[in-house]
Amino acid sequence: MHQTGIPWNDRSGDRLRQWLDLDRDTFYDAARIAILPAGLCYPGRDAKGGDLPPRPECAPLWHPPVLALLPDIRLTILAGRHAQAVRLGRRRQATVTATVAAWRDYLPQFLVLPHPSWRTTAWQARNPWFDAELLPEARRRIRAVVGG
Repeated sequence: MHQTGIPWNDRSGDRLRQWLDLDRDTFYDAARIAILPAGLCYPGRDAKGGDLPPRPECAPLWHPPVLALLPDIRLTILAGRHAQAVRLGRRRQATVTATVAAWRDYLPQFLVLPHPSWRTTAWQARNPWFDAELLPEARRRIRAVVGG
């Protein structure tokens, strides 16, 4: 992503598109899908080489005017802890796993997912309900919103 300027243009994006059963063309079709990052500014890397969390001032500053330009939002996907914190605030659970396990509580406005990084492979194995229950419903809702 940092080299191409295209969000989710990495293995995490491949996994996210697979979870949602969306091909690249549909996923990047700006007439059907808007991608709004939690922070809107790259926060840099931590000592281990991972991304730092989004800067706390970015979402409150930029999300309201951007969302005002998107009047017909029918479903918002919150992928990962930071997106969930920004949009759910106190409504989220104590952990990402608990928040995602309570996914039905956030519908129909929000679809909550873990971040689709490589670390999610083990998480998915420990949480078979994600593949069995949440992903089929996520795909059904995505088809209803974007077609296909």
